Amino acid sequence: MKRSLIFIFLLTILLGCARLTEVQKLPVVPFPSNVETTEGSFLLNAQTQIAYHFENKEEGRIANYLGEKLRASTGFPFQFVNIEDTKGNCISFNHIKDEQLGKEGYELTINPNNVMIEANGDAGFFYGVQTLLQILPPEIFSPTKVNGVNWSLPCLHIRDYPKYKWRGMHFDVVRHFFPKEFIKTYLDILAMHKINVFHWHLTDDQGWRIEIKKYPKLTSVGAWRVDREYQDWTHRDPPKPGEKAAYGGYYTQEDIKEIVEYAKERFITIVPEIEMPAHSLAALASYPQFSCTGGPFNVAVGSYWPITNIFCAGNDSTFIFLQNVLDEVIKLFPGRYIHVGGDEANKTEWEKCPKCQARIKSEHLKDEAELQSYFMKRIEKYLISKGKKLIGWDEILEGGLAPEATVMSWRGMNGGIEAARSGHDVVMTPTDYCYFDYYQGDPETEPPAIGGNLPLKKVYSFEPIPEDSLTEEQYKHILGGQANLWTEYVPTPSHAEYMLLPRLAALAEDVWTPSELKNYKSFLFRVNELVKKYETLGWNYCKTNLDD
Repeated sequence: MKRSLIFIFLLTILLGCARLTEVQKLPVVPFPSNVETTEGSFLLNAQTQIAYHFENKEEGRIANYLGEKLRASTGFPFQFVNIEDTKGNCISFNHIKDEQLGKEGYELTINPNNVMIEANGDAGFFYGVQTLLQILPPEIFSPTKVNGVNWSLPCLHIRDYPKYKWRGMHFDVVRHFFPKEFIKTYLDILAMHKINVFHWHLTDDQGWRIEIKKYPKLTSVGAWRVDREYQDWTHRDPPKPGEKAAYGGYYTQEDIKEIVEYAKERFITIVPEIEMPAHSLAALASYPQFSCTGGPFNVAVGSYWPITNIFCAGNDSTFIFLQNVLDEVIKLFPGRYIHVGGDEANKTEWEKCPKCQARIKSEHLKDEAELQSYFMKRIEKYLISKGKKLIGWDEILEGGLAPEATVMSWRGMNGGIEAARSGHDVVMTPTDYCYFDYYQGDPETEPPAIGGNLPLKKVYSFEPIPEDSLTEEQYKHILGGQANLWTEYVPTPSHAEYMLLPRLAALAEDVWTPSELKNYKSFLFRVNELVKKYETLGWNYCKTNLDD
């Protein structure tokens, strides 16, 4: 009986795949806005050239990026030629003016004699290259030459552009520190999936990961904690007097500059997160004078609740400190947004602090919730003066939202809906769909996770704009969606990749592909082709749910 059920189950899967059209089987994730197939194929060979406008340096950089990928695996020379000197059998880049495509859209045309990538701008060329690479056999991602592969491309025409402008992925490097080279790998993973925002969680209670030259103790003290890795994250013994803090690490400003440039080359904007007013214990262990009590403090070795340590909102020197920190952060990150956290701020210390109570009185505030609003509005005013925009978790709504703040809605979508209705921009990242630190399957067979259950299919069902909840004008404030990977239970690069992949592929389709073209059967077929590319690249991934 069991064998019969298994046979029926497998037959159902096979028949389901058989019902997919050839277009729906095109091995591209996220699925393009429009695909038309034609007869024939284009074959890469030793004579294939790459053509672009030599006077355009950025176009040349993308052409070189493509050339390096193709040369490594095929062994073909792929010589560069000026677009005016092409004579067939080439991959060409061509600028066009097409308002619908926007800055990130592209057209990809594959004919028997040539391949053409057309776009308004450089980001479009880059995404066209990503699609081209995905259509090729998985061996195209090999770092060394692979023999015996038919390097052919099916003839087709793709017209493609993203559904949302914010297609984000977060990474927590505080709970566990990850080396610079893995951050680059993380960015490569995002680039393959056409993710354009990297939200980098750099400070928290368990560590401070960014060098601030004006305040060296932030890294000499704040970047290190006592090693309790042998204990469960939520049940760790506190540090003992005199115990050496040796677990951690940080990124120098030179590291940051290198990573920012690496991201820029992949059309990814980095949004740094500097937590305030809570999740600040690593900073307060370094500079306790900016707390309500004066300390002393230790960098947290794990997670404790409630989180009562907090920057003192009644002390003007706190804001001077934070402004000085932000000055250095702003110089390192050219993107528009600075994330300031704002979440899970327990206000017990503010209730007891004479300076904070005096601030409430002098500013005519109703309570500590409004004191947090005052805190955020003061920081926002400073960021605006520096040409930046504040973004924070949805708790920044409490007590009154800063005038120009953007809200990242994580406790469901209600916070985002409220913010959009009041005219504020929103990024949707609800825990139920977007927290990649959750289990992907049975906890008995999956590696450690923080809890919850977020299988691939549920991620795929995420829609950043909730139905019938906003007016057409309010919808415009939904910038897009993002997933988050917190690392309390994710200590290594391999484990991080496992939690990320292939759920990132589902998220990528949520925020790029038109909703009416999303098809889970098609996605499963295509993601099973995509994981072959992960394997060629040496990326770890979760195999659970791939045969749903």
